[in-house]
Amino acid sequence: MKKMGIDIELIGNYPWIYIDTINGKSVTEQFRSDYYFTVAFLPIRDNQEITFTDVTEIFKLIRKYK
Repeated sequence: MKKMGIDIELIGNYPWIYIDTINGKSVTEQFRSDYYFTVAFLPIRDNQEITFTDVTEIFKLIRKYK
């Protein structure tokens, strides 16, 4: 995303991954969490892959803070 001029900082609380800031602006929206905007879930087992919540909603949020 940096090549497109978008700087995103993520934070995690296993197994959740949240968007913390976009271009230095703190994200205040909540999505699939009581506290933050959830981007993805880390796998619990070795044979699983990372699961993204909703790519459409993620890009809507990025456009809003861009």
